Amino acid sequence: MSRLEAIETLKTYYDAFNAGDTDGMEALLADDFEHHVNEGNIRRGAKAFREFNAHMTRCYRETLTDICVMANDAGTRAAAEFVVNGTYLKTDEGLPEARGQSYRLPAGTFFDLKDGKIARVTTYYNLSDWIKQVS
Repeated sequence: MSRLEAIETLKTYYDAFNAGDTDGMEALLADDFEHHVNEGNIRRGAKAFREFNAHMTRCYRETLTDICVMANDAGTRAAAEFVVNGTYLKTDEGLPEARGQSYRLPAGTFFDLKDGKIARVTTYYNLSDWIKQVS
């Protein structure tokens, strides 16, 4: 995979995210996929990622803007920076009560890619900033 192919793969991933097409996102994952989240345990495999996406869809409605994708020349490592524009729909366990609050949060994600698929997603954002915005 070249740098440009990696960037196109991630653009497809984020287009699917913004369209609410979790099946489209999951179709881009490698068999040994790992999802490293900002807070919590590593999720391994597409099934765990599918469960995560279902949970997120219940609790949040999000669209990403200002997406900037970068990749190394080999197309094996990549990163994206973006802004999360969201609405907090349903109270997520251990977090403030949901009342339809809006939030806007800068975030970033790192990727490993292999054989044309996404092998790892690691996302970072400022949880305390999000909590301030919805409290």
